[in-house]
Amino acid sequence: MRIDLHAHSNASDGTDSPAELVAAAVTAGLDVVALTDHDTVAGHAEAAAAVRALPAGHRLTLVPGAELSCRVEGVSMHLLAYLFDPAEPAFAAERELVRNDRFRRGQAVVERCRQLGAPISWEQVQRIAGDGSVGRPHIASALVEAGVVATVDEAFTRDWLANGGRADVPKHETDPVTAVRLVRAAGGVPVFAHPGAVKRGRTVSDQVIADLALAGLGGLEVDHTDHDEPTRLRLRGLAGELGLFCTGSSDYHGARKAVRLGAFTTAPHAFEELLAQATGVEPVR
Repeated sequence: MRIDLHAHSNASDGTDSPAELVAAAVTAGLDVVALTDHDTVAGHAEAAAAVRALPAGHRLTLVPGAELSCRVEGVSMHLLAYLFDPAEPAFAAERELVRNDRFRRGQAVVERCRQLGAPISWEQVQRIAGDGSVGRPHIASALVEAGVVATVDEAFTRDWLANGGRADVPKHETDPVTAVRLVRAAGGVPVFAHPGAVKRGRTVSDQVIADLALAGLGGLEVDHTDHDEPTRLRLRGLAGELGLFCTGSSDYHGARKAVRLGAFTTAPHAFEELLAQATGVEPVR
């Protein structure tokens, strides 16, 4: 089985619609794909309908999920949540709080970019985001359109949008222990996304990961484009010590990033462990 447990649609900061993501997963030869948009489940219904409409011979399992924005020790981190009940009120309220603050933050980041001489506008960023939840990748695309930087990745430097960069503005981010507990209370399974991605900023300590494991963390995303081989080996060892399963994922964003669907995958036994822990909703087949 080929299993990719981290992909985004244009419901957040990907470029594919949820239905296009499903089609791309079939083309990539995946057996399982997870839709994990940032702090939203807005793409789930369209993706589920696309899976159910696949012709015979094109079987695909969809794992509904989300990627949550968290902060601990002054470090931003992301938590993947799988197969939770989207209607559970406490977790739904927290996701809405984060989404609403993304809007405020986006406007503030655009204004800072303008103060730094970038000829972009909020209207331009909203056009790029479409119906999706506005995030920094949409602002990065606006900077590319304006000729300020050549690529989206070049926008994520200290000069512009990187954490702590000249145009960065803090946003509401959930305490990760609270987030883990919210996910579990909604019947979901929490996994720490790209925990060793140094290029995204300072990483959290192993003690934080141990604390999250005690709170109910299920796994670590180990095989990821932002992890080199020594980092993967270290994370596998830590996961083993803490009784966590390891996942692998592309973190696909469509045309916004170069990584392709299925570039990194999850072992079937880890996926079975995830399914065994979930009590919120079933995968869509």
